[in-house]
Amino acid sequence: MPVGVRLANVRGVPHPATDLGSVRSDADLLNAHLAGDRFAFAELFSRHRTQLYRLARRRSQSVEDADDAVQEAMLAAHRGAGSFRHDAAVSSWLHRIVLNACRDRLRRTVIRPTAPLEDDAVVSVGDRTGEVETAIVVRQALSQLSVAQRAAVIAVDMHGYSVAEAAALLGIAEGTVKSRCARARARLALLLGSPAPG
Repeated sequence: MPVGVRLANVRGVPHPATDLGSVRSDADLLNAHLAGDRFAFAELFSRHRTQLYRLARRRSQSVEDADDAVQEAMLAAHRGAGSFRHDAAVSSWLHRIVLNACRDRLRRTVIRPTAPLEDDAVVSVGDRTGEVETAIVVRQALSQLSVAQRAAVIAVDMHGYSVAEAAALLGIAEGTVKSRCARARARLALLLGSPAPG
């Protein structure tokens, strides 16, 4: 991948190889990239980077996650340019790849949550045994949920996404998020031996 496509400049600094006077269309640039033009993809990325970054930032938990998602998306687009079928605008194709990268990053985070779990038990200062035991029990319970239910309940209940945000990130309807969360909570209540939330 050309150095110019790296995202060190993702938020606005032009790449020196970009010809600002170019009138080549996005499709022309993609075709030039496929034909071996080393700078065509960098120019295509430069043209769309601001919109792609804004899209990733709206769909990510942090600036770093947005940067990583755009980086992964552009690597995927660079490598997979030959699969573009010209049945949509190149910009739409790039947007879809960024959305998929954001969704993939969220799923990886949801499957391996990093949020600390609270422990209701009183433990001495510095003794995290109870906290660790609670985390193990909760993770075991979460692992017994379906992947779909686990993704929804962790996105909403642990990461604080709204139902609408979780639906957009997981690529499902809001009603589906609600029903998956309800089923997951009921199952967790049984597994953890507490009454189901009302």
